[in-house]
Amino acid sequence: MSKFNPEKLNVCFIPPATGFLPLEGRKYTLTHSDMTGELFLSIGNVYDYQAINYKMRDEVLADWVTMNGEYMLYGKVYISNGEYDPNMSRIRYMIFKRELDLALTGIIYGDRTFFTNYPWLLDAPIYVQFSSIYPEFNKVAYYGTPRKYLNLVNKEITPEAQA
Repeated sequence: MSKFNPEKLNVCFIPPATGFLPLEGRKYTLTHSDMTGELFLSIGNVYDYQAINYKMRDEVLADWVTMNGEYMLYGKVYISNGEYDPNMSRIRYMIFKRELDLALTGIIYGDRTFFTNYPWLLDAPIYVQFSSIYPEFNKVAYYGTPRKYLNLVNKEITPEAQA
């Protein structure tokens, strides 16, 4: 996994979203630059479709949803709808699996102010859906909680953690 660098994270709020609202319907669009290593996070009540590279389809989308009265962060990544053969789909799947911790760290860290208003969401589960026409890559996986990703960042950027 690539190491998260907070200085390479660019956060943009899509009005009317702010660092505190909304909870219902809050959506995240995370893209990146292979050239610079920068991460670009858009937060709003809609996905930032303009930020998506429809040739690469390497974005991570996520939103807060409720199931049985409990909140969860539900992410989505696109593997293949038939335009990639099974071998290329396997490569895409493995890259997403390898880089998903970095992407989720970017999303959670980029929206850390939000968690001061909703601290109980720090322990909400995170699930990610891998979307593919190939059954072996079409699955949902558990990725921990937002607290896990904030703790990862704190360990990396806190000087005491390096001692």
